[in-house]
Amino acid sequence: MNSPTKNLSGHILPNSATMAGVCVTVISIIKGMHIGYSGLMIDKILALDSVIFLGSAACSYFAMRTTRLASRLENLADSSFMFGLLLMVVGTVGFSFEIL
Repeated sequence: MNSPTKNLSGHILPNSATMAGVCVTVISIIKGMHIGYSGLMIDKILALDSVIFLGSAACSYFAMRTTRLASRLENLADSSFMFGLLLMVVGTVGFSFEIL
């Protein structure tokens, strides 16, 4: 029987990879628009965010491949995914309201 935590990694992995791709796409759009200082800040935030999502995907992948550290890796994948989402929201709200 599959434990609930094993199913979580199966959801985190594809979503983390998708979110990393979204970050790269938005960075490309911002670079193409030649936005000023706020664009410079948002692309740095999203670049860091894509690395966080990559780490989340890697932890999720290795949680599915190992049994010894699966729970710890899955918790790390979950936490980093949520942190990546939070950072993305902060960056986009800051960019939208020109706070950054």
